[in-house]
This record gives sequence, C-alpha cells and structure tokens, in this order.
Amino acid sequence: MDRPEEQPERREIGNRSYLIAPVEPLDVDGVRTVQVGTALFGLAFVALLPFYASLQASGRTWLLWMCLTGVGLGLIGLGYCRRRRDARIEGAADPATSADV
Repeated sequence: MDRPEEQPERREIGNRSYLIAPVEPLDVDGVRTVQVGTALFGLAFVALLPFYASLQASGRTWLLWMCLTGVGLGLIGLGYCRRRRDARIEGAADPATSADV
C-alpha cells in the first residue's frame, strides 16, 4: 500500500491525539442541494394530492402539511444559500472584504 507523500498533521488536545488530513475543502455552496430537496417535497405534495380522501380517512393528512412545510422551508433555505454564495463570490472578487464573509 502506497503512503501519500504529505502526511496528516497530528494534534494533541488533552489526552487525545487527532490527525488532520491535508484535504482542501469542497467548493460547494448548497444551492443545488436545497433546490433538489425543495423540488422533491413539492413533487411528493403533488403526488399525494389524489390520495387526499384516503389520507383523511386514515388520519394522515399531516403528510401533505409536512410536504408543504418542506417546500416553504426549502424556499427560505434557497434564499439563504443564494445570498451566502453571492457574498462568497463578491468576497473573492474583493480581497479587502473577504475576511468579513
């Protein structure tokens, strides 16, 4: 088994030893993830609408409300992730303010 040339950094905190791997962080802003999740909640809501009568008879209409809540929170999260992404891009373009983001 080949060992990488760059060894992980070792840190001692208390009586425990931690290895910190030399890995660059992913450049992911979360926008696509939130879009897919929101779309799936919306699709689930639309898919459950034809079964409203049977859901009501079995006392499971909360499934519809859960889907609507997922869509609503997803839209809020989408706005948050887009603002965060835009702020990161703007901060990268202007190095004087990149420490603030």
